[in-house]
Amino acid sequence: MADSTSEVEERRILLTESAARRIAILKTQENAEDAFLRIAVSGGGCSGFQYGFSFDDQRNEDDFVFERDGVGVVIDEVSLGLLNGAEVDFVEDLMGASFQIRNPNAASSCGCGNSFSIG
Repeated sequence: MADSTSEVEERRILLTESAARRIAILKTQENAEDAFLRIAVSGGGCSGFQYGFSFDDQRNEDDFVFERDGVGVVIDEVSLGLLNGAEVDFVEDLMGASFQIRNPNAASSCGCGNSFSIG
C-alpha cells in the first residue's frame, strides 16, 4: 500500500475541519465506522471528469490515505494525480449541503461543481 507520509510534500489533499466532521457523522449514520470515504475521479460528467464519493472498508495497493481528526479519506493513485493539492470541504448554504472540491488542477468546472476539465 502506498504511504502518504513519505510523499506528503509531493502528493496531498487537504481535508477541512467541516468535511472531517461531516464524514464522521455520515459514517455513524451509515454504520460504516471502520470505513474510509473514497474519493475517485472518473471520465464523464459535463466537463470531462467527475468526482465520486463512496464509503469503502478496503484499501488497495495504490491507495493513499489522508486523515484529519481521526477521519480517513482514501484516494487511488490515478485520481490523486488529478486531485493533488485539492481541498475537500463540506459546505452548507441556501442552495443545500454538499462536499466541494477546490481542485487547483482543474482548468474549468461545470456549474454544479461535480465535474471538471484539465488544461
